[in-house]
Amino acid sequence: MKQAELEVKKSKFLSFIYNIDDESQAIKIVDNIKKEHKKATHVCYAYRLVDKSEVVKFNDDNEPSGSAGRPILAVIEKSGLKNVLIVVVRYFGGIKLGVGGLFRAYTKCASLVCELKKNESLSN
Repeated sequence: MKQAELEVKKSKFLSFIYNIDDESQAIKIVDNIKKEHKKATHVCYAYRLVDKSEVVKFNDDNEPSGSAGRPILAVIEKSGLKNVLIVVVRYFGGIKLGVGGLFRAYTKCASLVCELKKNESLSN
């Protein structure tokens, strides 16, 4: 597991990336992160499983539709990573970011942790 952090207008974003084997593992990890970050405003995620077929899922966790889970999934797909889950935890800082600001923040935070994962793969 790798972790990255980003602050945007006093909101704190934490991103985590995991290798996963199936959907039940992804859901278990998300549930554990929700328990660990009980005071977080949102726990958004996306995952991509590739075996004989491809399974992709994302969740905005009550952020405006398409502003969190979908951009996280776009980062996964653009990176070419397979069988991964990215979770982004948001602690609201009191300043609304708007849909565009949320989209950029979730994309940036997911990209940061994705780069850590890719750099780890290159060094191994």
